[in-house]
Amino acid sequence: MTDFQLTSPDDPVQSEELTARIVTDLALDQFLSYTIPDTLVPEIRVGRRVCVYVRNDLRKGYVMAMEPRSSLNYTGKLRPIHSICVEEPEIPENLIRLGQWMANYYCCAQESAIRTLLPGAVRSGKNKARKEIFYLPGDPEKTTLFFEKEAKRKKAQATVLQCIIDHKSGVSRKHLLDQFPTATTHVKKLVESGVIMTEERLVEVTEMSLPTLIPSVPLDLNEEQFLALEKLKKMMDIRFVNPTDSSPHTLLLHGVTGSGKTEVYLQAIDYAIQQGKEAIVLVPEIALTPQTVLRFESRFGRQVSVLHSALSDKERYKEWNKINDGKVKIAIGARSVLFAPFQHLGLIIVDEEHEGTYKQAEAPRYHARDVAVVRGLKEGAVVILGSATPSMESYYNATQGRYALATLSKRILDYPLPEIQIIDMRLVNADNGPSLFSQKLVDAMWERLNNREQTILFLNRRGYARHLHCDNCGYDATCSSCSVTYTYHKSREMLMCHFCGETMPAPLVCPSCHDKNIRYSGSGTEKIELSLAKLFPHARIVRMDSDTMTKAEDYDKTLTLFQAGEIDILLGTQMIAKGLDFPRVTLVGILNADLSLMMPDFRAEERTFQLLTQVAGRAGRGELHGDVFIQTRIPHNPAIRHAVNHDFLGFYEDEEPLRRDLEYPPFVRMIAIYFRGIEDSDVRECAALFYAQISNYLDPGASVTEPMPAPIERIQGKFRYLLVVKGEVLNHVRQAIRHEVCHGHYLSSVDIFADVDPVAIL
Repeated sequence: MTDFQLTSPDDPVQSEELTARIVTDLALDQFLSYTIPDTLVPEIRVGRRVCVYVRNDLRKGYVMAMEPRSSLNYTGKLRPIHSICVEEPEIPENLIRLGQWMANYYCCAQESAIRTLLPGAVRSGKNKARKEIFYLPGDPEKTTLFFEKEAKRKKAQATVLQCIIDHKSGVSRKHLLDQFPTATTHVKKLVESGVIMTEERLVEVTEMSLPTLIPSVPLDLNEEQFLALEKLKKMMDIRFVNPTDSSPHTLLLHGVTGSGKTEVYLQAIDYAIQQGKEAIVLVPEIALTPQTVLRFESRFGRQVSVLHSALSDKERYKEWNKINDGKVKIAIGARSVLFAPFQHLGLIIVDEEHEGTYKQAEAPRYHARDVAVVRGLKEGAVVILGSATPSMESYYNATQGRYALATLSKRILDYPLPEIQIIDMRLVNADNGPSLFSQKLVDAMWERLNNREQTILFLNRRGYARHLHCDNCGYDATCSSCSVTYTYHKSREMLMCHFCGETMPAPLVCPSCHDKNIRYSGSGTEKIELSLAKLFPHARIVRMDSDTMTKAEDYDKTLTLFQAGEIDILLGTQMIAKGLDFPRVTLVGILNADLSLMMPDFRAEERTFQLLTQVAGRAGRGELHGDVFIQTRIPHNPAIRHAVNHDFLGFYEDEEPLRRDLEYPPFVRMIAIYFRGIEDSDVRECAALFYAQISNYLDPGASVTEPMPAPIERIQGKFRYLLVVKGEVLNHVRQAIRHEVCHGHYLSSVDIFADVDPVAIL
């Protein structure tokens, strides 16, 4: 990375030996070098927030490195650091190093990576709890003179002043107003006359009381759980003594649904804490895994800090500070909790490591699972990747010896896995015409209702119908800003684009030819809900998707009702596919299991297998036997066939040669470069120029596709083009890509970004 030196003829020559390399909040992707004044040397360190002049503007930045002036390849004048932002949080040096790695690996600007390390609520500095304090100045003469000359005339001021005197460390405005309702006027006059002083001070936030929890104790482990925990303990023993040991520091915990992975996590954390270490637990979406979080809080109580999207900025700031101040030992949350500022990190757990939600959609487009592995390596921590359906990348790394592997092949207490049946909907439709439910599934739901057991129905599409079509003229209702069709939402009589959010009233006639015989095709959860109400008029049915669950408390309320047995049939999208453990759920129905297979993406089969297996795993998790019905029109698809048999290894062995022959991950690395803009010709031109630039820097064996329209050509009014780089080694071309993304000279009207290790190509 090159230095950008800031000098002017008026700058004084500096004699300081030590310099600091600063990254500012400007989009420069450069370190700026400044001298460190002698008065600031004791306070400056890597990660400290400072103020510096960039030309004539005072800007804030972070110290990224410190080095002797003599080490700089520059002999001109340097400006000094202006000041330290004393009250603003600093970033631990270990996270600064991680941020630099992220910027280089994920081909983004340094500022983007560093900004990611701090939550916005912490970074802004606006959420600190403060209070106004009134106190006596250092000179007691003014107080004495007031009582001698003014007190008799100004009795109210004297009373307020005496209260301030009685509180030697100062008294808050709130306290004074509680005692003296008219105190505002009196303290203002006392301050103006210099008798008292005022300042804002940070408030020590008191702990909120936890909800009543029943403390849990470690459970007895079965043989497979015990062996997995012993392997983890040995890995921790090695890493805690010798952080640079070359043996694997990551363990893939491959356990079938309901096999007790969480109990292994809990006991591994307990062991790490006993060794004086701290732990981070990542879950895919914290609002969707309340039972998992509750288990951690029940086991560890006040040692746990939970970070999630429902927190206010002030609450998020408070939780971050609890971690930063060493008041908790465990941080649980979604993707960003990975950057919790622990100084003695010993264990990182990535639960459901295969989930796509671990991938950040904006720069830096990092994958939390992979960054967790890197942070563990850099800080001498052990990393656990847990899943019933591991990603191809993680399992491949385990087969190659890069990760250790532990397998939990049985459910706890030897509860059987649910029996899964495939229902070929081609035959159902042939006999009875188009249908949403097979008779087998309907009969099974009636049986559960009669037995007072519960059913989960899964359909991975919200709304009522997939699109509106006119048979007369061929019109399809397509979003004006995106190259996708509208989805029909019957409850609001609206057509909605699920990419940009654009809506329009649902027409009664074809907008093109005005024919009345328009039709809606495809089914979503809204349509299923209405059909269920007709089939089972007395059943208690609840739909759970992003249309009905608009707040975190909606989700909690629904799951509480389901737990209490007050819901008979729970219908939903991916929200219900993970983290749910209800022993009275004995039936799971998967409707239109083929949906995810239709995506134009090389991971479609893998994603389908994972989704079906995870949803099926919600059934029969207690003493009651579970059944799963998969409705599909492609019953012989390998992903579906292996999901029926709970056979991850069979799926992996089928998928592996296909990925290898077609040169897809995990056998090669991949970088997708996207171009988007209002004018199609501008976007196409930029993509062509970029292609020409990086083609000269390909590593041996690497390749890059020529510019092509992205699978979804237009989103939010912008045309999209795509380049895909593949190869076993991409070190050289990665540097070229990063340079072009951050420093290349292209049309300002075209956005360019790189997606390293993409989870989808869309």
